[in-house]
Amino acid sequence: MNLCILFGGKSYEHEISIVSAIALKKLFPDVKHYVFLDSNHNFYYIEAAQMQSKFFSSNAYQKAQKIYPKKDGFYMRTLFGEKPLNLPVILNLIHGGDGEDGVIASLLDFYGIPYIGPRNAACVLSYDKEFIKSFATSRGVKSLAYRVLYRDDELPCDLEFPVIIKPARLGSSLGINIAQSQEDLQYSLDSAFEYDSKVIIEPFIAGIKEYNLAGFKNKEGMQFSFIEEPEKNKILDFEKKYLDFSRTGNAKEAEIGEELKQKLQENFTRLYENLFEGALIRCDFFVKDGECYLNEINPVPGSLANYLFKDFKTALESLSKALPKPNAIKVDYALLHQIQFAKGK
Repeated sequence: MNLCILFGGKSYEHEISIVSAIALKKLFPDVKHYVFLDSNHNFYYIEAAQMQSKFFSSNAYQKAQKIYPKKDGFYMRTLFGEKPLNLPVILNLIHGGDGEDGVIASLLDFYGIPYIGPRNAACVLSYDKEFIKSFATSRGVKSLAYRVLYRDDELPCDLEFPVIIKPARLGSSLGINIAQSQEDLQYSLDSAFEYDSKVIIEPFIAGIKEYNLAGFKNKEGMQFSFIEEPEKNKILDFEKKYLDFSRTGNAKEAEIGEELKQKLQENFTRLYENLFEGALIRCDFFVKDGECYLNEINPVPGSLANYLFKDFKTALESLSKALPKPNAIKVDYALLHQIQFAKGK
């Protein structure tokens, strides 16, 4: 498959992005191009043979070829100047900051570099759990009640326990805790505030059903993965979630009725259309008393949720042929000339 996988980034999920990229290398051994963004925001061209965890943990990647973005692609410096790398379509596999907050999307758009991944507006709305909930409501998709708390706010004393506390702008189940009582609350908040200055507090509902659905839009319309009911204890903790990023084998399809399947797909479509075009995303839903509630949107899911597709390669190829094209804006200075002429200049 003719892709260039972009991974790394400056975030708490930096290492998880590396795991995702290595997992996709196993799935696509014919992919030859990898671009690594380190925590200092340097880009490196990585050979496929170097895609091993020790290559990055030992900092050996710093000996790789440094590259940089310019109009229409990435370039490398040469003895006599520079030359383009002529890379294929970029696949954004940067989780968390840089990859999911809109930074990389803005950079790639700015230079006119084609890529698979969420665009800036989609990143901004889906990166913050508070924004996600407001957005879902605007699209007619329900979400659980919540409260926003900042680091310097007073400790709330009117919560109904148990509650689940999450950093507002982080994924991979990092910093998530359940508080069973007022006494537990401070520890849970301190844990979340290690990662973010803003947290989300939601009611914790024991035994609630959770379903994961991935999808994208190609030239034929919306395309969906099968639906998974993830295995979990009380919460899908970091260790369990971390394994998702290295998964290359198919997950188990949930045994649900056609009515619920259609509900989940309809909610997914409401969230996706006219915002996430060009990206393969995963939506995690709760189901309670027959009602669907959005838990979160993963704009760059672990290993791109390959384990939810029966033919992931074909899915990704069809998406790569349906990427949104930027508006062609011609600047001819006609208005400026008119203004200057009216002023007599």
